[in-house]
Amino acid sequence: MTLRSKVLLAFAVLVVGSVTLYASLIYFTTVPGTPHIGPLPPLTAEERNLADALRRHVEVIAAREHNLDHPEELEKVALYIESVLGDYGYVVNRHGYEVDKKPVRNIEATIEPSAAATDPAVIVVGAHYDSARGTPGANDNATGTASVLELARMLSGLRGTTDKRIRLVLFVNEEPPYFYTTQMGSWHYAAMLSTRKERVIAMYSLETLGFYSDEPGSQSYPPPLGLIYSQPGNFVSFVGMLNSRPLVQESIKSFREHTKFPTIGGAAPGYIPGITWSDHWSFSNHGFQALMITDTATFRYPHYHEPTDTPDKVNFESHARVTKGIERVIRDAAKR
Repeated sequence: MTLRSKVLLAFAVLVVGSVTLYASLIYFTTVPGTPHIGPLPPLTAEERNLADALRRHVEVIAAREHNLDHPEELEKVALYIESVLGDYGYVVNRHGYEVDKKPVRNIEATIEPSAAATDPAVIVVGAHYDSARGTPGANDNATGTASVLELARMLSGLRGTTDKRIRLVLFVNEEPPYFYTTQMGSWHYAAMLSTRKERVIAMYSLETLGFYSDEPGSQSYPPPLGLIYSQPGNFVSFVGMLNSRPLVQESIKSFREHTKFPTIGGAAPGYIPGITWSDHWSFSNHGFQALMITDTATFRYPHYHEPTDTPDKVNFESHARVTKGIERVIRDAAKR
């Protein structure tokens, strides 16, 4: 082969590779609906009250580092979660197991379907309640936990009215050293549902939901997504693995229809950094459609896994807007 032929072949391979990469990115990130652009509307009275409630929860949950390095603090948070769910009228179920000879538990509250639903499909709404080592974990993930608690309150009126069973679950042990292992609370819970042969049609993992910025350069993107995204960190993201593409599309479409707040989203291979970084990973690996709703965590939040991840860093107004939008997504899912 002549030098000219080699150069032409290399150029052709580069062109084909570039076109394939771009086409793949478009496929991964194309989602229905129109994203909100521009100023946000004033908060409603309900959203203002919701912001206050979310703040109260986050301030309690993120008072101190809470994980298996600090089991007493982890237990305090678990008891607080159970108390709030009880106050909201739920029977609380504990799903316990042992890690390093220490007892831990997932915490579950259930919205039961109508009596006519003989084989109800299941929707799981979850968040992890442990903090990473060395941080009180206000944004990661007291915000997600607080959202699940307030969703439990807002969705309680669905009891007995739909053909879906909604399981609201707070998971233990999402953070390292348990991340990506079978010691994650979400892994234990997903395995339990799989063993029971529960018909899980959707799992929503609420992960790090409280930090937003309109400042240029406030958002980074994992490669290769930076090739197509450039907006600042003012949006909430809906992401899942490729097997969950239908759920991602349905969910972001619903959010955009009901909520004036910026969004991006998509379903992509798990090897792209960030796509699997939450409890939805456990459910996807058990064959369930699952997604993460997030402010993108380390790709935006400068206090991620730091001692400075404290409640004063959380934008509770935006947190409330997003939580209210998620409520509408779940209501739509319960009607499908």
